[in-house]
Amino acid sequence: MRILPALLLFLAGHAITAQTVRKYSNEFLNIGVDAAAFGMANAVTATSKDVNAGYWNPAGLVHLEDYEFSLMHASYFANIALYDYLAGAMPLDNNSAVGLSVIRFGVDDILDTRALIDAGGNITPFDQLPRFSTADWAFTLSYARKLPLDGFSFGVNAKVIRRVIGDFASAWGFGFDAGVQFDRGKWNIGVMARDITTTVNTWSIDDDIFDDIGDSNNDGVVDENDEATQQEVPESTEITIPKLQVGIARTFVYRYDFTFQTALDLNVRFAETNDIISTSTVSMTPALGFQAGYIDMIFLRAGLGNFQEELQLDGSDDISFQPGFGVGFKYAGIQVDYAFTDIGDQSAALYSNVFSLKLDWSAFRK
Repeated sequence: MRILPALLLFLAGHAITAQTVRKYSNEFLNIGVDAAAFGMANAVTATSKDVNAGYWNPAGLVHLEDYEFSLMHASYFANIALYDYLAGAMPLDNNSAVGLSVIRFGVDDILDTRALIDAGGNITPFDQLPRFSTADWAFTLSYARKLPLDGFSFGVNAKVIRRVIGDFASAWGFGFDAGVQFDRGKWNIGVMARDITTTVNTWSIDDDIFDDIGDSNNDGVVDENDEATQQEVPESTEITIPKLQVGIARTFVYRYDFTFQTALDLNVRFAETNDIISTSTVSMTPALGFQAGYIDMIFLRAGLGNFQEELQLDGSDDISFQPGFGVGFKYAGIQVDYAFTDIGDQSAALYSNVFSLKLDWSAFRK
């Protein structure tokens, strides 16, 4: 009955191996933000130019004309996990801008089954069991500035990571991102380098709770009589290796009222994965996004991304992908977007229905 907290500690510790580069540390930061981006399969590295650029490519923040705010909420695993995002950004002058965002991915109200059997051997009712939460937080400060070269801008992110597993374990992490955008006519090019210095998380584990979990026979001592609990305290450091996103987009205008945008992103990871292009040192997968707009008010979006090679039961390889679809509506400084990202069960997407809201404060000053 001690399985749940012990498993949580194991998972936290298993991802923490000193002197080893972890391929999938801080994966919650790879989910993304903004339903408009999800609808385009996240192919927005070159075109993100609003408050959400703090996440996708901070170089795009230089296009802000006033304060902007954004928020998003999504649920995962049948509402077991919640994903929330809040951001704000503003121009500092005609050439620079700053932004701040907060991301939380968490599971709340987890039963602490260590207390399921009391000292007398009686079963404690579930509604009387203590509960705890496990949550990953990311706080990001963004800065962007136009370069002297016409059409170029750059941006940087400073990230603080906070990860908490109840009272059992917690971690602090720090890292940096950097991005560049170039605009020329209807063409947009963007490059985003995440975790450029590697992002380092340092964990601390409550030794008393760790020992208590190991005492499976409740005799107050962790020894050879305890069943399968002779586990060592894991090392305390995990490292997130850099990732690279390169994007290009083109916008077409038809009779002034209609716009059509196509975008291509190439997501690069410096590790061997199931991406459709993969070697022992680097892997790449594309993302395609499309957006049709009418009078800059109504938007339809579609995208294909997350192309993976999957091994089938018969030993053959098959390519899977994650399609997306989205709509958006903008009026008087308020923009509401919706994305549906698991069409036809073509992928094992972690999310399906996502809503986001964006406010442009300049519309309220008129």
